[in-house]
Amino acid sequence: MEETIRALCQLYGPSGHEERVVERIEKMVKPHVDELRRDVMGNLLTRIGSGGSKLMFTAHTDEISVVVHYIDEKGFARISPVGGVQPLWLYGRRVQFANGTIGVIGREQLGTEPKNTDWNNLFLDVGVTSGKDAQKLIAVGDFGVFVRSTVAQGRVVISKALDDRIGCAVLVEALKKLKKKAKNEVHFVFTVQEEVGVRGARTSAWSVTPDVGYAVDITGWGDTPLVEPMNVELGKGVAIKAMDQGTIVSPKVRKLMVDTAAAKGIPYQMEVLRGGATDAFAIQFTKTGVPCGVISIPTRYVHQPSEMAHMDDFAGAVKLVCALANADHSAVLAT
Repeated sequence: MEETIRALCQLYGPSGHEERVVERIEKMVKPHVDELRRDVMGNLLTRIGSGGSKLMFTAHTDEISVVVHYIDEKGFARISPVGGVQPLWLYGRRVQFANGTIGVIGREQLGTEPKNTDWNNLFLDVGVTSGKDAQKLIAVGDFGVFVRSTVAQGRVVISKALDDRIGCAVLVEALKKLKKKAKNEVHFVFTVQEEVGVRGARTSAWSVTPDVGYAVDITGWGDTPLVEPMNVELGKGVAIKAMDQGTIVSPKVRKLMVDTAAAKGIPYQMEVLRGGATDAFAIQFTKTGVPCGVISIPTRYVHQPSEMAHMDDFAGAVKLVCALANADHSAVLAT
């Protein structure tokens, strides 16, 4: 499991440029699915099983990043966020582009206190002295991702891009365990462009037209000093979402998730996320509506260059996905 997470987290995959991640996942899951295809958006859609209810599980392949929007005559680039990236966290961080170029994010030193840093105070330094030389390495419109290794330490994993490569790893490992067998028709979809507006989930859900949808994603944390109170701790179990800014989980789906976790002895925590949303936000609006649930992996330092999650919560998420893939959803769909 750790190797799957490491392999996926270290790939380059900003929003709109997820091809390397999708290609790696396709190789991982091809032996374990009945059907596999990509759509025009770049989503990877797979299917196992038939009969029962049509279920859709998603995890997004893109990661937070930056994009170059200007290069000055001395070779310093100005950057903008792609996804929910906070400028205060970025000073001195390394960024890597698709061609392998590494840049360092600098901050204007005079006239601004560090705590007041915004995107206008940041620049990207690729170690050149002219705009002409910089343009041999980077160009306006190039996307850069943060450079951080993936480290397994005790029972935690620390990495860039756990959001949401760890969710992708959950679906990969669940497919391996299910061995092409499920009591429902189950679609595992690896979506694109979640960080910029759940775009891949929106289009792939129309293609799948599921009866019930589940997003597998990370969530916040409430177990570090002076953090905003939240009923989620690392290592205490997979989180079952009740609500976030994009979705109020269907009460019937929520009950099925809780009952399934309890029946299978899977530790779980109830989650309310006060900021943010997941692919479920898009799936729920498909055609005449889709009841949705969210399986969350507690993660510290969300949307920062280094994130941290617990392997026990990851393992619980895999077990819950497998259990739901085989669960009777008739009560959820009853009117």
